[in-house]
Amino acid sequence: MNELSHFKKIGDYHKLANLPAPEHPLISLVNYARVQYPTTIEKLRWRQDYYTIGLKRNVAHKLFYGQQEYDFDQGLMTFVAPQQVMSLAGNPNLKANKPSGYLLLVHPDFLWNSDLAKKMSYFEFFGYGVRESLFLSQKEEKQMVAILKNIQQEYQSNIDKFSQKIIISQLELLLNYAERYYERQFITRKISNHETVRRLEGIVSDYFKEDRLIEKGLPTVQMVADSLNLSPNYLSSLLKSQTGQSTQQHIHNKLIEKAKEQLSTTTLSVSEIAYSLGFEHHTSFTKLFKNKTEMTPLEFRKAFN
Repeated sequence: MNELSHFKKIGDYHKLANLPAPEHPLISLVNYARVQYPTTIEKLRWRQDYYTIGLKRNVAHKLFYGQQEYDFDQGLMTFVAPQQVMSLAGNPNLKANKPSGYLLLVHPDFLWNSDLAKKMSYFEFFGYGVRESLFLSQKEEKQMVAILKNIQQEYQSNIDKFSQKIIISQLELLLNYAERYYERQFITRKISNHETVRRLEGIVSDYFKEDRLIEKGLPTVQMVADSLNLSPNYLSSLLKSQTGQSTQQHIHNKLIEKAKEQLSTTTLSVSEIAYSLGFEHHTSFTKLFKNKTEMTPLEFRKAFN
């Protein structure tokens, strides 16, 4: 199996696609017609720390998302969440027309002091449960492209205290439209999914949403495996093959999401946040947070104040 690369920054994708450095470090709209992947792209597997929203025609490659093919046959738009394993393969069905469209790359850190940060996990089309791209009518496609262009125009303008709020409102509008159109599409099209990964994501997300952490502590690998009627070793092996991460890493990723949300939207101390997340000692929380983000909790909070 090919080595798994880790793209931590949006700029890492720009380098891969032979594009100029992004104009903003946390958000970028890429003209897909200008993407030039290396000839070795089909040997690459990567995990990325940012969201990717694609609106593309004449896609030059087949996209594999967690080792399952993302179906482009009828649709235009794709939605990929952070921490997912990606790979590309040749597309024998590609017509002679040149690829076109856009990729919107958004790092989660751009969202952390906003209400949208809390809502992202509710957009199910980012998860493993959805394996087909979103079909759009011509009118809907123009609508989505206009929103993408509005986002680009805003981050290319002089940045002021309103810039982030305006961009996030445009992004949320785009996602709300996508949710509407996917719901329509799912009524008539079969949803391909990876059931085990989808169920795991639901179990861990529900555990964190229901604030069981103070009472029961962090969810354990054993608890998650029991909920799925699998052995812990089998579950971690399955997740490794599908996502590149173990069960424990999935739990920690969800924990860091929750921690970032509290650090950016509350005035709770680091010790209080650590306790609310099931840690007996805040030092253990700080160590894990820094290991995952390369920042201490206080450094992360200061970045948004």
